[in-house]
Amino acid sequence: MTSPITKQSALPVLLIEDEPSVADYVRIALEHHGYAVVCSPSGADGVRLLGLGEYLGVVSDMHTPGGLDGAEVHAWVAEHRPELASRFIFTTGDTANEETLALLLKTGAPCVEKPFLIQQLISVVEKTMGKAA
Repeated sequence: MTSPITKQSALPVLLIEDEPSVADYVRIALEHHGYAVVCSPSGADGVRLLGLGEYLGVVSDMHTPGGLDGAEVHAWVAEHRPELASRFIFTTGDTANEETLALLLKTGAPCVEKPFLIQQLISVVEKTMGKAA
């Protein structure tokens, strides 16, 4: 019988990122560190995937196409998948924007500012979601 921690850490991370090169970079780095990853190109698609499966956590760009931005995805998670709300990480290159900062503060979720060193992101993922199995 597997322990709940092992089972949980075997779940994939949902990566919501619309820039293909950034998504590939982050996916490869997370996989290299032992995480399974499911990629989504938009907030709307991310919510669809969240409704269909189980995830270790979510790494989402703050600004995504598809009608739902990262903050709206986080709000959906808080309402429909509250167990994931504390395992949600934002990435953004827009921290100078007052609206973005206000949304980040409102959610309380950690944020990794783009451009980032991959070890920065991995450190936040490990702290927020736990180390990969």
